[in-house]
Amino acid sequence: MIYENDEMYGLMNWGAMEAIVYSEHDDPHSWLGPHITEKGVLFNTYQPTAKSVRLIVGREYYDMENADEQGNFSVLIPGSKAEPYRYEVTYDNDEVYEVRDPYMFESQITAEDEDRFIKGIHYEIYEKLGAHYRRINNVWGTYFAVWAPNAERVSVVGDFNGWDGRRHPMRKLRASGIFELFIPGIEEGELYKFELKTNGGLTYLKADPYAVYSELRPNTASIVRNLDYDWKDKEWMKNRKKADIKNMPLNIYEVHLGSWMRKGEGDNDFYSYRELAPMLAKYVKKQHFTHIELMPVMEHPFDGSWGYQVTGYYAATSRYGTPQDFMYFINFMHNEGIGVILDWVPAHFPKDAWALSNFDGTCLYEHPDKRLGEHPDWGTLIFNFGRPEISNFLIANALFWVEKYHADGLRMDAVASMLYLDYGRKPGQWVANKYGGNENLEAVELLKHLNSVFHKRKTGAVVIAEESTAWPKITWEVEDDGLGFDLKWNMGWMNDFTSYMKQDPLFRKGVHGQLTFGMMYAYSENFILVLSHDEVVHGKCSMLNKMPGLRGDKFANLRLAYAFMMGHPGKKLLFMGQEFGQEREWSEARSLDWGECEDELHGKLQKFNAKLGELYLTNTAMTALDQDPDGFKWMSCQDADHSIVSFIRSNGRPEDTLLFVCNFTPVTYEKYTQAVPFAGVYKEILNSDSTTYGGQGNINPKDKRSVPEPWDGQDNSITIKLPPLGCAIFSCTPENVAAKRDAAKKKGK
Repeated sequence: MIYENDEMYGLMNWGAMEAIVYSEHDDPHSWLGPHITEKGVLFNTYQPTAKSVRLIVGREYYDMENADEQGNFSVLIPGSKAEPYRYEVTYDNDEVYEVRDPYMFESQITAEDEDRFIKGIHYEIYEKLGAHYRRINNVWGTYFAVWAPNAERVSVVGDFNGWDGRRHPMRKLRASGIFELFIPGIEEGELYKFELKTNGGLTYLKADPYAVYSELRPNTASIVRNLDYDWKDKEWMKNRKKADIKNMPLNIYEVHLGSWMRKGEGDNDFYSYRELAPMLAKYVKKQHFTHIELMPVMEHPFDGSWGYQVTGYYAATSRYGTPQDFMYFINFMHNEGIGVILDWVPAHFPKDAWALSNFDGTCLYEHPDKRLGEHPDWGTLIFNFGRPEISNFLIANALFWVEKYHADGLRMDAVASMLYLDYGRKPGQWVANKYGGNENLEAVELLKHLNSVFHKRKTGAVVIAEESTAWPKITWEVEDDGLGFDLKWNMGWMNDFTSYMKQDPLFRKGVHGQLTFGMMYAYSENFILVLSHDEVVHGKCSMLNKMPGLRGDKFANLRLAYAFMMGHPGKKLLFMGQEFGQEREWSEARSLDWGECEDELHGKLQKFNAKLGELYLTNTAMTALDQDPDGFKWMSCQDADHSIVSFIRSNGRPEDTLLFVCNFTPVTYEKYTQAVPFAGVYKEILNSDSTTYGGQGNINPKDKRSVPEPWDGQDNSITIKLPPLGCAIFSCTPENVAAKRDAAKKKGK
C-alpha cells in the first residue's frame, strides 16, 4: 500500500531537493536515502536522467514519484524501520539497471577520527581518507573520503556516473571538513576524481590527495585500488628492527628507475617494477651495495622533474606498474638482502590545477601568504606546515611508505628549504618568525614531530636529511634539542671534495684543505658521503669528466676518488652510472650507457668499485666505529706540497686496522716512507693502480714489515711503492700477532 500523494507531499523538503538539483548540498544524506517518519518510511533518490524509478524491498516493488520533474524521486511506504532495498532505474534511453543506494550507509569516520585528524595526530588517516574498496553491511563498494573544509559541495565522479557531479554528492562532516560517501558496486580499477564546488560558485575536478594509484601521465584521474599483498620478507623486517644503523655498513646505490635501464627510447619504454627487480638486484649484489635509494616513485606528472614535483603523495607511479608491482619489487629486494630507501619530498609541490593547489577553492595545502607559500626559484608551492591537518597529511605519508610498502627508510629532500624562511628569497620577500629570526619554527616542529613518531614505531627504518647548511643537531635526538634524523647527507664534504678533484694536480697543493677539512666536523652529525645525481646534471659533467688530464688520468683520478671516499668516515652513496664512469651527463629520458662497460677502462673501473664495496662490507674497521673518533686517525694530512694523505680505520682491534695511502699527483714514488700506527706487518690488499683495474701496475706485491724509524709523529714506518694518482690500502697486523702467525706456519711445515 502506498500513502496518498498529499501525505507524502507534506514530507517534502523542497529546499533540500533544489540544493541537490543545483549541486549545492553538502549533506545529501539528510534528504536522500530512507527516513523514518510518523507516517512510514520515506525513500528519496535523485536520478536526473531517469524516466522512472521503482523501490524494491524484498519482493515488493513500489513506484516512486518524480516529485519535482528534475529527477528527485520519492515514495512513502508503511513501516517503522528501513529494510534492505534497491532501486530499479529506467533511464531516458530505456536502459534499466538495479542499483544500491549510496545514501543508506552510516558514516565510516568516527568522532575520534575527526578529533585526531584536526589535532594532527591521526597517523593512519590514509586508512580513512582516499578510496577504499570494502564491504559495508554485506554490500561491496568503494568508500570515498576527502578533506575539503571550505568547499560548498563535493561529489565523486568517474566513468561509473558519466563524470556527472550531480549524481554522487558527498556528506560533509562538520567538525573536520571531511566529505565522505560509500558507493555500492564501485570496484577496483575504476577511474575517479572529486568535483568540488566552491563558495564562489566555481566547479572543478581534483585528483584524490590520498589516492594510492593514478592514471599514467598525461592523464590525471585517480584509480580505486586496495593495497593487499602477501608479503614474504618477515625475516628481513625482523632483523631490521635490531640493526645498528650508526655502526653497520651502508653503501647506497642511488637509482632513477626510469633510466637505469630501458626497453627503448620511447616516452613509455620503461621496464616494470617486476621486470626491474631481478635485474637490479643482481647488479647491486655484484657491486656490493647494501641499499638502493630510489629517486621519487610517488606519482608526478612531469618526467623532467625526476619525481621531485609530486602530485600523488600516496601513489607509487603507474609508469612502472601497479602498487602491488612495487610491493613485489621491495619484497624481492629484501629477499635478496638489499634495503630500499625512498626519496620523499615534503618541502613543496607543483601548481597543477588538478592536484593539491587551491584544493577547495582556498589555499588548503599551501600557505596562504605567498612569502611563505611559494618558492620563487622553483615555481612550486610550500605546504602550510603549521596547520595540523597538513602536518598529519605529511607525517602519515612518511609512515605509509614504511608500513604499507616496507620501505627501509626515507631520504627527505630539500630540508634546508623547509628550515629557513628566507631560503631562495631576497630581502622583502620573506617574513621573519615571531622572534625576528629566519628559522621556520613550524617546519622545525613538523620535523621533530615526524621523526619522534617515526622512531616510536620501532620499525628499524631510518630518516635521512638532505640538508645543505650548517643547521645544528640535524641528527641529534629530539630530546637533546635535535631534529631527530638518523643520518644527514654531507653536502659540505661533497662540494669540497669534487672541487678538489677537479683541480689540475699541479694546483691541488693550493687547496689541500678541501681534502682534509671534512674531518674537522665529521662527528658533529651522522653523515652520509654522497656523490649524487645532482653532481652529474645541468652542465656539471659526469664524475669521469670532472677529472683533469688525459683519458687514462681521468680514470686514475676517479678510482682514487672513490677509494678515498670509501675510506673516509661516513656512510656511502653513489649515483647510478658513476660506478663505471659514464661519460655523458645523466638524463632521465634515456638508459644509462651500459655499452661503455665493454670498454676496457670503464669495465675495469666498474670492477674496482665492486672490489671497494666488497672491502667495505668485509672489514668492520670501516664501519664499526664509523661515528666515533676512535675509528679514524690521520697518519699524514699536512703534506700539501706533494698532495699525499694517509690515515687508518679501526674497529678497536689492532689486528683489523686498515691503512689508506692516497697520492693525488701523477708522480710515482718508488721508495716512499709511510708512518704506521704500530710495529707489525703491512699487506697491500687493494691498489687503485693495479692493471686489474686499469692502472699502470705500481703495486706492492710483498708484505712490508715495519722498522722502528720514527716518521710523521709515529714510532714506526714502512717503505712502499706509492702509485701516481692512486690509493694503496694495507691490512695491518701487529708484530706479536704476526710473530704467532709466522710461528704457526713454520710449525705446520
